[in-house]
Amino acid sequence: MMQRRRGWSLLACLVCVVLVCTFSWLPLHAWAVSMAKPEEVGLSSERLARIHEAVQRHIDAGAVSGAVTLVARHGRIAHLEAHGLIDIEAKRPMPTDGVFRLASMSKPVAAVAVMMMLEEGKLRLTDPVSRFIPEFKSTRVAVARPGARGGGVAPPGGRGGRGGPPPEVDLVSATREITIRDLLTHTSGLMSGGLGNAVAGEAAARGPSDTLATYIPKLGAVPLDFQPGTLWRYSGLAGFDVLSRVVEVTSGMTFDRFLRERLFDPLGMKDTGFALTAAIQPRLVPLYRRGQNGLERSPDQSGLSSPTYFSGAGGLVTTAEDYAQFATMLVMGGELNGKRYLSPRTIELMASNHTGDLAGGQMGMSPRGIGFGLGVQVVDDPVAADRRVSKGAWGWAGAYGTNVHIEPAAGMVTIILMQTSTPGLQRDFENAVAQAVVK
Repeated sequence: MMQRRRGWSLLACLVCVVLVCTFSWLPLHAWAVSMAKPEEVGLSSERLARIHEAVQRHIDAGAVSGAVTLVARHGRIAHLEAHGLIDIEAKRPMPTDGVFRLASMSKPVAAVAVMMMLEEGKLRLTDPVSRFIPEFKSTRVAVARPGARGGGVAPPGGRGGRGGPPPEVDLVSATREITIRDLLTHTSGLMSGGLGNAVAGEAAARGPSDTLATYIPKLGAVPLDFQPGTLWRYSGLAGFDVLSRVVEVTSGMTFDRFLRERLFDPLGMKDTGFALTAAIQPRLVPLYRRGQNGLERSPDQSGLSSPTYFSGAGGLVTTAEDYAQFATMLVMGGELNGKRYLSPRTIELMASNHTGDLAGGQMGMSPRGIGFGLGVQVVDDPVAADRRVSKGAWGWAGAYGTNVHIEPAAGMVTIILMQTSTPGLQRDFENAVAQAVVK
């Protein structure tokens, strides 16, 4: 009997060794969301072909150099296609694993990091930001001085005025402190393009060696654009970078390390991060802008965080397939490949309308049928919003033309990545996906 047990033990050990050796040689993306034929997930192959037709029309019109599109449903990728060129000058075709600057499509990732801290009891949505960053304890609000001359007002999320000298303002005490929820919903008034933003001056200046830890406390001295919670105004940079610092404080890790260890590595997102590694540099898609003679390379090819400053507001790069791992986890209720990242209830909270009608008509959003959740836009009424997505669809876009939609009702994720802002193409892509859903 003892010999038989030793025999079984030896066999079990050999099996374990074989499994470890086998799977240790698998690439990280071996655990990625699998591919499926469109018909297996209720999509039409013939109709999905119209996605390329839609993208090609914009390429032929000189509106965009190229793009990558992806559609996943019921946890499987049914469409992944590259269109046009990654490099116009070199006439290099766009690869499906092209690396794109996400810009503000980074924000849903940062929002998930905040929600992970929420689930662990390390913060509440109602917590004042000063609980984690004391410099935000006594914020003030900029209001126009009666009878004073006007002045330059900064663009949304910008860092300074434009169109003339700074306006003459008075600073009054905030009626309450800004909260985590205010930052997630863009109702904080922190550097959102108003009077406070215009007079921020040196308080909002960030140096090349700054980190979140050294820079974010400075923003506590920046006047707010309005009383917290009273308006919806997009805080393009500051709001979510403050949240990134809150994640650092509550987790005890730098923001880049937190995302890598808690999200990117477990999800197999090997090409996602803040740094341009040697592996992804050749696949980085250049930024193009429309000029008098057609598309031309933008003189500023950065669009990334510095080596020390990890911006959750807009500093990430990724590929379509990488981001699909993240988005599929969310549409599947917070779990992917047997690992849970968030609970379904937390995702439901994140994707609920927290701002009512405050956000309607801003940032390209319809005046009706659209609200804002925790870091994401929420389509409450597709008919009123004139959108070809399911009721309850949510997501967000980036300044360079990136966009994601997560549709719980259809179990679907749609992603389009490009590096020239072309809103018309985003809407045409949305329509091409919708007409391909047949079951």
